[in-house]
Amino acid sequence: MADPKGFLNHGREVAESRPVEERKRDWNEVYVPGSLLPIISKQAGRCMDCGIPFCHNGCPLGNLIPEWNDYAYRGDWAAASERLHATNNFPEFTGRLCPAPCESACVLGINQPPVTIKNVEVSIIDKAWENGDVAPRIPERLSGKTVAVIGSGPAGLAAAQQLTRAGHTVAVYERADRVGGLLRYGIPEFKMEKRHINRRIEQMRAEGTRFRTGVEIGRDLKATDLKKRYDAVVIAAGSTTARDLPVPGRELGGVHQAMEYLPLANKVQEGDYVVAPISAEGKHVVVIGGGDTGADCVGTAHRQGAASVTQLEIMPRPNDERHPVDQPWPTFPILYKVTSAHEEGGERIYSASTTHFEGDEDGNVQWLHLAEVEFVDGRPTRKPGSERRIPAQLVTLAMGFTGTDRENGLVDQFGLELDERGNIARDADFQTNVPGVFVAGDAGRGQSLIVWAIAEGRSAARGVDRHLMGAGDLPAPICPTDRALTV
Repeated sequence: MADPKGFLNHGREVAESRPVEERKRDWNEVYVPGSLLPIISKQAGRCMDCGIPFCHNGCPLGNLIPEWNDYAYRGDWAAASERLHATNNFPEFTGRLCPAPCESACVLGINQPPVTIKNVEVSIIDKAWENGDVAPRIPERLSGKTVAVIGSGPAGLAAAQQLTRAGHTVAVYERADRVGGLLRYGIPEFKMEKRHINRRIEQMRAEGTRFRTGVEIGRDLKATDLKKRYDAVVIAAGSTTARDLPVPGRELGGVHQAMEYLPLANKVQEGDYVVAPISAEGKHVVVIGGGDTGADCVGTAHRQGAASVTQLEIMPRPNDERHPVDQPWPTFPILYKVTSAHEEGGERIYSASTTHFEGDEDGNVQWLHLAEVEFVDGRPTRKPGSERRIPAQLVTLAMGFTGTDRENGLVDQFGLELDERGNIARDADFQTNVPGVFVAGDAGRGQSLIVWAIAEGRSAARGVDRHLMGAGDLPAPICPTDRALTV
């Protein structure tokens, strides 16, 4: 194990953030570069090497956390990187973006702050890139089989890399102009700089994966034609149909879905625009939705120079600490979370429901009317007399997603069956009702976390490999029916 008294001698320390006023003036990642390495050895040494590591249970990838904690504690970065990559294709993504259910399941977390698993993970992979320990893994022989992957988010990329390394010829189709899916255009630059995606794509290209951008299956290329070209198809198109808000005034100018707003800010960073076509500059901004996408809108609005930022959430304010009965260890608790975007300012309003929008004579939103709610039999009910309005010249809807895009024809052209939640149905091998067509990620699971997406991609690749070859030894960390441990 690492330091046998590490968790007794050292408290939890996390990555140091840059000053708020400094980071709001740029789009770089919020953390102080290099601030982790001086503390990461003793933080990794806090790992108890417990007999039953529940962090394995909390992580759907089954990351070998105590093992790479030990290597990081000892400064053996090459071995730590090898253990990290044994279960995770893209630890630099999860180390920056995953909410770390592994930390919620850490045994130390029963009565102390848990091990900073995310920080150790990102330190290992950043050091691995710096030391040249990340190299293309080119297959020794080709199988002669071809696979198309639809979508280049984390699930699609993980499936593509696994299948390429197994010797299959893989082409990834992405409808956007750049590879990365929501990693590219849904995640702001200040949460993950896109250079991390770019170097992984170059690694995958060197391994043999091919990429076709600007091609939407269903519109630009019929799904039936794609199936004829390839021996197998993996659908990793995500859950991209955004939940809407059908209230009076929804049609006013300035009311946008979050995924209409966020990609434009990222395109500015890519050099496509000088100024985003939808900008918060000088405006009173209201973000509807209290999740991670809503926080991304908050941080983006700050950097664009918003006059004010208010975030609304219909649910009550979560607790500051885990409730031992309602959300016991090792479940993933719903807690009050202050992200880097929230540190930068703005107001958060809980138990609030939007009643309608009010516009000016030109048809642009100016006010948002809301009411307080209370939950009766699990349903939100507006409190009489609690109505009020707040200024709103830009409104972003960040209320989640309801399923895979049906408008482009992909689902109907393949003839795919859906489950009761509107996701693409699949069997134990991640195969749909259409032989040779598989589904991975949010398209089959529904809206979920990046760590689940990568696990889905790896597991679906196992199903594809067995379908093509009759057998295979690719790992499958999860089953399609696996779910996070919750109450």
